[in-house]
Amino acid sequence: MNPILKEAFETEMHHAKESYRSQDWEKSFLHLERAHILGQRDAVPHTINHWWMLKVGVRNKDHTEVLGQIVRIAVAGIGSILGRAPMGNTGGANVGILTPMPIPEDLKKIFIRAGLPAG
Repeated sequence: MNPILKEAFETEMHHAKESYRSQDWEKSFLHLERAHILGQRDAVPHTINHWWMLKVGVRNKDHTEVLGQIVRIAVAGIGSILGRAPMGNTGGANVGILTPMPIPEDLKKIFIRAGLPAG
């Protein structure tokens, strides 16, 4: 994983886990969505991110999210390896697996600093 993306991904995951421990599921999921945008090009971070999304879905008793994340965990690594992860996709069950989405401006700057396409 690109070191600049890795640092940003790990920061978002750190915030997500802190919020998870505080039982702030909404804030945790927001950080997981941001981490997903940053990490979806790499199989391991991508899959770890979906595991945490699944955990939040379980805590929220959100059956749609749980099922959606189980499916995503099964295909996340493959999509990353094949380069099929859609830019900007936030990774939640509320969006299509292959749906590209706009990248938030602050995350675009991270991609640009990393010398990677940002949209």
